[in-house]
Amino acid sequence: MAESTNIMASTGKRKQRVGEVVSNKMTKTIVVRVERRFPHPKFKKIVTSYKKFYAHDEKAQAKPGDTVRIEESRPLSKLKRWTLVEVVERGEALTAVAA
Repeated sequence: MAESTNIMASTGKRKQRVGEVVSNKMTKTIVVRVERRFPHPKFKKIVTSYKKFYAHDEKAQAKPGDTVRIEESRPLSKLKRWTLVEVVERGEALTAVAA
């Protein structure tokens, strides 16, 4: 009996990703760019690829440049399937250069 409860608890884990906030121009939504590094299957060179995730930010606490942790969730809209867990590190404020 105890084994079945442990199996049920382990399958309930949600995926988490850490990435950089690219945009927060939408209401309660942020766009997070996640970096993935892996060796090329044939040439063995380290390749960097990026993917953008739309995440729900209820309190609008993430700003562009911040490093955040997001977690998988139920579908919230057409593109949103992630929610903001925490702001890992505050980025430097992006300032507009006045000419």
